Amino acid sequence: MSRNYESLHDPNAEYTMRELSAETMGTTGSRGGGRDVEITDVQTTMVDGNFPWTLVRVYTDAGVVGTGEAYWGAGVPELIERMKPFVIGENPLDIDRLYEHLIQKMSGEGSVEGVTVTAISGIEVALHDAAGKILDVPAYQLLGGKYRDKMRVYCDCHTEEEADPEACADEAERVVDELGYDALKFDLDVPSGFEKDRANRHLRPGEIRHKAEIVETVTERVKDKADVAFDCHWTFSGGSAKRLADAIEEYDVWWLEDPVPPENLEVQEEVTKNTITPITVGENRYRVTELRRLIENQAVDIVAPDLPKVGGMRETRKIADVANQYYVPVAMHNVASPIATMAAAHVGTSIPNSLAIEYHSYELGWWEDLVEEDVIEDGYIEVPEKPGIGLTLDMDTVEEHMVEGETLFDEA
Repeated sequence: MSRNYESLHDPNAEYTMRELSAETMGTTGSRGGGRDVEITDVQTTMVDGNFPWTLVRVYTDAGVVGTGEAYWGAGVPELIERMKPFVIGENPLDIDRLYEHLIQKMSGEGSVEGVTVTAISGIEVALHDAAGKILDVPAYQLLGGKYRDKMRVYCDCHTEEEADPEACADEAERVVDELGYDALKFDLDVPSGFEKDRANRHLRPGEIRHKAEIVETVTERVKDKADVAFDCHWTFSGGSAKRLADAIEEYDVWWLEDPVPPENLEVQEEVTKNTITPITVGENRYRVTELRRLIENQAVDIVAPDLPKVGGMRETRKIADVANQYYVPVAMHNVASPIATMAAAHVGTSIPNSLAIEYHSYELGWWEDLVEEDVIEDGYIEVPEKPGIGLTLDMDTVEEHMVEGETLFDEA
C-alpha cells in the first residue's frame, strides 16, 4: 500500500516555540550575487550495493542539484519524504539553520538519535553539494579550508575463511601488495570453535587465544607496510573486552574497535582506561551531544563517527572539534557509496586531527562506477577542487543497481 508521507499532519507546527524556518526567523531579504536560490524538491533513490545506500538529491530553482547520501537502512526514504515540506522554498545555503530546523521539526519523531538523524544527514550532505555549486567552491571550503590534499583510506578486509589467521594474513598481504593500501581492518568477532553460548558476551580462554592469533599473524605478516585495526562489532562483555585488549597489547595494533556494546558509557570508559591497546568507538553514537560524552570522559582513544549517520558534514566537523580539544584523532567509519565517502573526505581534509576514512567495498566491482570520476587511488582519496562534493552520479549505473521497486531521480 502506497503512503504519502509528505502530507502527514505536523502537530509540532501548532505549538513549537523554536520554529526555525526562514519566514519565522525573518531571513527572507535579498542576498544578491546569485545567492537568492530556493529548494524546489527533495528526492531519494535506494541503490543495492553491498549495503542498501540511500542517495538523496536536493533540487533548486537555479537549476543546481545537490547530491547526498544517508546511511543505509529501512525507513530513511520515508523520513526524508516526511521532511520535504520543511525545506521546500528554503535557501540551500543556510545549511546550519536548515539542519537545526529539521532536528527541531522532527524532535517528536526521534531526532535525538537513530534513523531520523540518519535521514537528516542525507539532506545535509546534499545541501553541502548544492551550496558548493552555487558558490562555486568545493565543499571543504564551506567547512573552513583544508589541511591536506589527500585523505588516507583504510580498507576493511574480508576472506571466505575469516576465522583462519593465515587466510587473513594472506588477504592482508594481497591488499597491501596488489591493491596499494597501507591501512587495513579485519574482524575479530568471528567463530573460533571454542564458543559455548552466543548470547552471553563472554569470551572463553580458547576464544581469546584464537583472536590473539589472528592479530599476531596479520600484524607480523604486514609488519611496517601497513597499519592494521581489528573490529569487534560491539560483541563482548566488559571483562572479556579487557582480557582481549590485554592479550593483544604486545602486537602492533592500530586500534581495537567497538569491543563492547555502545549503550553503557561507564563500561566503555573502563575498558579503554584498562589497556594500552588503542580503543576506537563512534559509529553507533549520534550527533555531537552523544560523542562529546565519550570524548570528555576519555572513554575513547580514537573516535569513529559515521558521517551520513551521525548528522552530516557539519556535525562530523563539530565532533572533530571536540575531539581535538582532547587530542583525539578521528577515523571515520564508512560503509557508504562514493557520495558519502567523498563527503567524508571533504570533512577529513578540513580538520587537523583526521586519521583515515574506511572503505568497505573493495570486493564490489562496480562501486566506483556509480560516479563518473575516480575516487580512490593507491589507498588515498584526492579531494576534488570541483564545486560541491565534486562527484557526478552515473545514472545508468544507478538505474542498473536500484533496489527493486525504486524510482530513478528526475533529471537535473
